[in-house]
Amino acid sequence: MIIFAFIRRACMQGVPLLYGSTGEIITEKSGHLNLGIPGIMYMGAIGGIIGGFFFEQTGADFSLWYIKLLAVLIALTTSLLFSCLMGLIYCFLTVTLRANQNVTGLALTTFGVGVGNFFGGSLIKISKADVPTVTLTKTSSCFATHLPFVDKVSQLAEEGRCPMVVSEICSTLFSYSFLAYLSIIIALIASHILMKTRVGLTLRAVGENPATADAAGINVNRYKYISTCIGSMIAGLGGLYYIMDYATGVWSNNGFGDRGWLSVALVIFSLWNPSLAIIGSFLFGGLYIVHNYIPNLTMQAQELFKMSPYIMTLLVLIFVSIKQKKEALPPAHLGQNYFREER
Repeated sequence: MIIFAFIRRACMQGVPLLYGSTGEIITEKSGHLNLGIPGIMYMGAIGGIIGGFFFEQTGADFSLWYIKLLAVLIALTTSLLFSCLMGLIYCFLTVTLRANQNVTGLALTTFGVGVGNFFGGSLIKISKADVPTVTLTKTSSCFATHLPFVDKVSQLAEEGRCPMVVSEICSTLFSYSFLAYLSIIIALIASHILMKTRVGLTLRAVGENPATADAAGINVNRYKYISTCIGSMIAGLGGLYYIMDYATGVWSNNGFGDRGWLSVALVIFSLWNPSLAIIGSFLFGGLYIVHNYIPNLTMQAQELFKMSPYIMTLLVLIFVSIKQKKEALPPAHLGQNYFREER
């Protein structure tokens, strides 16, 4: 059924957005606007590709379960390291050196895409591929493993012992990789920590008024560093999911699209709440691909549909600005550097 196929595709499109927006929300709660999320997601993707590529070059037997587990762990580790490094660079420039956050974030995006393309091009040359891509079929299959009972239900439906609609619903809910479910778990945990715990309260205090937080004995710079690095690593997982699951392990330079910018827009759409970002990410994912399911659309109409997530974000921003509800507004000190000497 086409509606179930559309929902599955929309969910797969939404998972990278959810990772990126959750990571950016955590960063912004500390008062830092990181527009380098697209570059960080790109680095997370190429980090996973580098780890998976060199592990596959060892000739390991991927029929063994522990080899599959090791492949996943290596790709995860390299992805997290690359994205964490980007977060540290951003923190050093904006927290320690107090550089302009907007300029630094944009520079980080350009840097991340450039470095990713450099390493991607190098791997393409090493692999001596006939086409300008790197394909990690074995590692990708380890990430794409889904729950075994989904295949069983589909088999029963084909044999007529189970309604087809049950099979479609089961496939729509449970046929994703572990990274897809992990994105929802991380968003829910992040929402709980930010809203219900002392650590979250302290982080929000740093983002609202760092001078007051500093006067209360809170190490402002430490919170900014930790939240930004954790947010960067979460965003990097979005790039890893896209390349290993959605793109089935195929890397091509500049093939990531504008998903990083959609993640930044989703932060505003979700009103800086990771729980709302779960719904928003799948909505944005559906809007991003809905033109593929509408017949006889012109190229201009397709581009208009791709613009719809940004249009919705603008409408939400206008609505929030009119209402002026405190809980729906960004942190008061967002985008501003903290100068302790002026306290």
